[in-house]
Amino acid sequence: MRRWLAMYSRFDWTLLIAALALASLGLLILFGVSLTRGTNDFFQFDKQILGAAIGVTLALLLAWVDYRQLRSLALPIYLAGAGILVSVLVFGTSHRNGGRWFALGALSFQPVELVKITFVIYLAALFARHAHKRLTWSVLGGSALALLMYVGLILLQPDFGSATVLVAVWFAMVLFCGLPRHAWWILLVSILSTVMLLWSVGLKPYQRDRITSFLFPAADPYGAAYNVAQAQIAIGSGGWLGKGVGEGSQARLRFLPEASTDFIFAVVGEELGFVGLVVLLGLFGLLFFRYLRIAKMSDDPFAAICLVGLCAIIGYHVFVNSAMNLGMMPVTGIPLPFVSAAASSLIMMFLSVGIAEAIAVQSKGRYAIDQS
Repeated sequence: MRRWLAMYSRFDWTLLIAALALASLGLLILFGVSLTRGTNDFFQFDKQILGAAIGVTLALLLAWVDYRQLRSLALPIYLAGAGILVSVLVFGTSHRNGGRWFALGALSFQPVELVKITFVIYLAALFARHAHKRLTWSVLGGSALALLMYVGLILLQPDFGSATVLVAVWFAMVLFCGLPRHAWWILLVSILSTVMLLWSVGLKPYQRDRITSFLFPAADPYGAAYNVAQAQIAIGSGGWLGKGVGEGSQARLRFLPEASTDFIFAVVGEELGFVGLVVLLGLFGLLFFRYLRIAKMSDDPFAAICLVGLCAIIGYHVFVNSAMNLGMMPVTGIPLPFVSAAASSLIMMFLSVGIAEAIAVQSKGRYAIDQS
């Protein structure tokens, strides 16, 4: 009994409350979007509630599981992720020119969201062996090969946005662990070569159109650039306090496509105003702070590196989604964590929270001392 009480006292309630607040904010906005539809279609809202219930349950259960088992199972977990990506290519269904899903009736699951976490676990286990020194060239090369395998399978779906997530996460984790000497030049050349290769043969025409519309929005204002223009109008019209939930004209009158997914950031800006966006970003900031605080206080290199990777997943999603709503980046179909109508993403975000809570609860180092 004392053991359970001790673990309970180490539970990071601030982290869980921040995640729940973000999910609740997303549900509030989705409810308003559902109200604006002529048939009062609440399917996405109901699906998001189901995803939140599953995600919170998994997070609470995972918090009491020994996270160190993830390190010992890192390679099987990585191979399982690769197997899932192959399976979805064979048995999955395409979705709106981007990504593949496992479908069961009206419900569906996007396995690439799970693969993002399996990738972080594998890299954390690989890099933890060199936690007190720079990464060696062999380890850096091995991690790059692991990245290329996942990215190649994801691009075959095709899902360019998720592929960029893995690249960004790999880069963040490599920087955290320390690059070998002179690796910057090789990375720069590799990045430029990859970008040129992707533009030539790796991108679909609609993906090139998204990038072109970002660089030259005036060239096609009613085509690929239309969504971003409407998102900017929505954010600008919200003012300080917004128009109220369900009262945003851009979403209500269908001027803003994908209002519940890719452009939900713009809906928050229109319906809750500048204050709503500040609260939204503030909650994300609190989430990042708790992740990195647990990482800093942990005495386990695997735990710290894993938390940095999980934080990088969320951070990259937030940055890209908000930036594309503001017209600062091309539209890539990356959801806003905990908020967008994407049940697969929501479940995996809470799974990430569960891993962080497991590390906080079971830490025997500085984090446990700091919490007492």
